[in-house]
Amino acid sequence: MALRFREFSKKMSKSQSMTLLLMLDFFEDYGISPAEAMGPRMETLETRISMLIKKRMNGMIAIMKDIEKTQTKPTAAMLHALFEQAEPPKKKLILEKKEVQFQERKLLK
Repeated sequence: MALRFREFSKKMSKSQSMTLLLMLDFFEDYGISPAEAMGPRMETLETRISMLIKKRMNGMIAIMKDIEKTQTKPTAAMLHALFEQAEPPKKKLILEKKEVQFQERKLLK
């Protein structure tokens, strides 16, 4: 048993004390007991992880919606209003006049 643990510690590239500490922390953090079968507990662990990911994604979505509501939409509305007020009168381009004259000549022929 001691040889197996030493080999595992070497694979982890840690001292034996550090490896044991990491193992204990892992079991305590995830609520896993080495005495229990991993079947239903592993499914529970996967469920917990997927729930954490979903919560974080929902949090990110809420943050993005808040940014859009409080920053993006008001800024876009202000810019739109600014451009509507300061929009210069449209002048026809010289090219447009030539095209109109060219089309009129075609119609006359």
